Parts: sequence; C-alpha cells; structure tokens
Amino acid sequence: MSASDRVRAILHGVIEAYRSDPGYRQRPQALAELDWIAGRLDQPIRIALAGTLKAGKSTLVNALVGEEIAPTDATEATRLVTWFRHGMTPKVTANFSDGHRSDVPIARAGATGLTFELSRLSGAARTDIVDLDVQWPAAELERSTIIDTPGTSSLSSDVSDRTLQLLVPRDGVPRVDAVVFLLRTLNAADIALLKQIGELVGGESGALGVIGVASRADEIGAGRIDAMLSAREVATRFTTELDRTGVCQAVVPVSGLLALTARTLQQREFTALQKLAESAGDGAAALSKAMLSVDRFVRDDPALPVDAVTRADLLERFGMFGIRISIAVLRAGVTDSIGLADELLERSGLIALREVIDQQFAQRADMLKAHTALRSLRRFVEANPIYATPYILADIDPLLADTHAFEELRLLSQLRSRPTRFNDDEMASLRRIIGGSGTDAASRLGLQPDAPYDGPRAAFAAVQRWRRRAEHPLNDPFTARACRAAVRSAEALVADFSAQGRQGYR
Repeated sequence: MSASDRVRAILHGVIEAYRSDPGYRQRPQALAELDWIAGRLDQPIRIALAGTLKAGKSTLVNALVGEEIAPTDATEATRLVTWFRHGMTPKVTANFSDGHRSDVPIARAGATGLTFELSRLSGAARTDIVDLDVQWPAAELERSTIIDTPGTSSLSSDVSDRTLQLLVPRDGVPRVDAVVFLLRTLNAADIALLKQIGELVGGESGALGVIGVASRADEIGAGRIDAMLSAREVATRFTTELDRTGVCQAVVPVSGLLALTARTLQQREFTALQKLAESAGDGAAALSKAMLSVDRFVRDDPALPVDAVTRADLLERFGMFGIRISIAVLRAGVTDSIGLADELLERSGLIALREVIDQQFAQRADMLKAHTALRSLRRFVEANPIYATPYILADIDPLLADTHAFEELRLLSQLRSRPTRFNDDEMASLRRIIGGSGTDAASRLGLQPDAPYDGPRAAFAAVQRWRRRAEHPLNDPFTARACRAAVRSAEALVADFSAQGRQGYR
C-alpha cells in the first residue's frame, strides 16, 4: 500500500470516528474541515511563489504558465494572494472575508497581458477581499496550482501579512505543498522566513518542497550578454549559504522576463529583431552605439532599420539582455521565430527550473500532498480531541516520521550542507538512487536508454553496494543514515521489479 493510500485509509477512519462521536454530530463545520483535508489529496499539488517586493514573482508565474495572466504592474491585484488553477474557461473570482464570492471582470492590458478590474467591485467590498481565484485553460495548470503572493518586504504590513498567513499561518496548518522562493539578495530576513516555511511544510525533521530562484538573473550582470554566467555564480553562492541551513533544496538562476518573452514571442517582434541583426551583420556602427544604453536604444535614429516606437516595445518585452541575446542568436544562424524562442527559453533558465520543479515537486506530488494532509490532520485532531485521538495520533506519527519518500527529500536538501565520508562517485550515485535525477527506476539506477535494460539486476547490485557501504567502520552518523536510505530506495526497486515479475506470470 502506498503512502497516499495509507493516508486515505487513516482519513476515512478519522472521518467515521468524528461522525460517530456524539459531540461532533452537530458540528458540520468540523466535519467539513476533515472532508476538505481528504479532498486535497485528489487536487493538484499547490506550489506557492514567494519573495521580496519586486522579485519578479508575477512575471515568473506568467512564464511558467506560458501566458500573461498575472498582472505584473503595481495594481491592487499584485497586493493580493492569487491562486492560478486549471479551468475550462477563463474566470476570476474574488473571495471575501465574510465567505461570499464575486466574479471579477477581466480586461486586456497591452498587446498580450491581462488585468483584473477590481475597481468595478464596490469600494467597501474591495477592502475585504481575502484572495483571488483565477481559473485558466492552460496545460501547465493541470498538474499543479500556482499561487502568486505579495512581496514579503512591503511597506504596507497588511500586504506582507497576506503572504505570511499563507506560508506560515498561525494555526500551523499548511496551506501549500511546496514553495519556490525568489531571491535577489540573501539576507537574514529571507533565511529566517525560509526556516519558518521549511518547518511548516516539512515539519520539525527538516524542510520538504522548498527550492530557491536567483530571480531577475539578467539584471545581475547589468544586461550584459554574459549576464546568466554571473547569475549562475550568484546562485552557486546562494546555494552554498542556504545549504548550511538545510532549508532549501536548490537555487536556480532564472530570467523571468526572457522566459516569458520566449514563450509568448510574436512574429512582428521576430521580424524587428531580424532587421536589427541584419544591420549588425552589415557592420553598421549605428546599432553598436544604440546598444550602449537604454536611452540610446529608444532614441530616434534614422540610421536604424527599426523605428523608435518598435524598439521601445522590444525593450519593454525583452530587456537589454534579451535584445542582445536575440541579435547574437540570429546572427549565429537561427532563421525563424520558433528557433529563436527555443534558444531564448533555454538561456533564460526556465527549463532548468522546470526540471527541478519536476524532480522535487511533480514526481513526488502524491507524497508532498500526503505529508500536508497528515500535518493538517494532526493539527485538527489535537485541536478537537475525542476518545480515539490517541489511536489516531499513533497512526499518523509513524507515517510522518518514517515515510521513506520524505526522508529522500530531506536528504537531497541536506547532502551538500552536511559533511559526509562519500567520495564524488559515491555522492553522485547516492543522489541518483534516492531520486535526485528522477524517481523512475531507470533514473535512480543510472540506466541509459540506449543500453540493454537490466533493471532487476542493477537494483539488486545497488542494494548490495549500499549495504556494504552502510557497514563501513568510519561512517559518521549522517553518512550511515544516508547509506541506509539508499538501501531502502534500492530495496523498494527490487520489490517493484519482483511484483512486476509476479504479475507477468499470471
């Protein structure tokens, strides 16, 4: 029985216990909370984007979704927590503090963006909006719900409180399953908040489902063509610092603006960039001078093949870094808008971020949701005791403490921050077997697609290897713990292959 199935079984038993308890038969609100916890297991994983003011959260939401549906300007909507879910038709709903809901009109902002017209709601009601719920028919939202949050360093305390109430609520009940934390700098306030988030999402034993992003990475290198190299160095430094705290599993440099532009590139933009690239290829000095600064680039200049208004639009959409990269890519031989978009997307860092999100979150979505449900259920049972409370806690606590998938996630976040006795080859193999490169059998065992597949033998060999390594007399406690986790991961693969073999003989 999987961990998710065990959690569902526990929830079913708890719901029945409370429904049969005389003190709760007349308390539908308490029973509704239990139903809500159970229902969360069947919903997409909830991933919150958090960070300081102007860290680029809304732009990154749009880049992940592939459409400009999150307002990025300083409107009322950016001061609210906004949930982006999959829906068959576009719809925005405002949730109010008194429990009622109201549809929010959607308006077009610019050529491709949207804005939510909160001004068309009554003035009194607007101050009571708790959050916004956006349903949008985007494929990226089918597997995950993305939550955009206001900046944590806002001068308005009530704006920051909305984010804190989502990420570290006072009742201790997790509202999200995972967090992507955007960093422009690394300071004590960020680390303190990350520790709080990690404790709530992952529990006292360590953080689960928290990754970092060195955001607006193109600005780190002042828009130079090598800006992402500088951003990778910054991300490495952030990773080193955060590894010491054990609160973050990875830090990835991302230029959200470039990623969004790549995913929404328009043909007219490609044509304009192509003209600029051709003028550079002719050896014209006008473009070189124009590219020296933002002011020069948007200035009227008849020597350039693209008018000033179009260049200003390009600057707003691409930034100087994106324009420089685009011209370089086009001069290198890219001949169509699809090829340019692919190159920009790769260079933006978004693909690397999505791979990390997939490995850390999506492939473990059931485990993360089960963990959130268990922590929420434990809080509920403690706050609403009945005769069966000790028995319920006796079922919950072993799962929270011993579920191996949770241990894998914790180890992935701690391996770089804790000293071990592993050499480089052992470290790479360990990270792979506990799911650092993917949770499928081939990824865990390091089997190549073009090599003869012998999963059962490789899994058994991994069990033997890590058992021997776990018995090494010079192991420190953490190294021994990591080895035992690797043994359990390999044993699970052996069991899976054995079960598949039995099914094949039926």
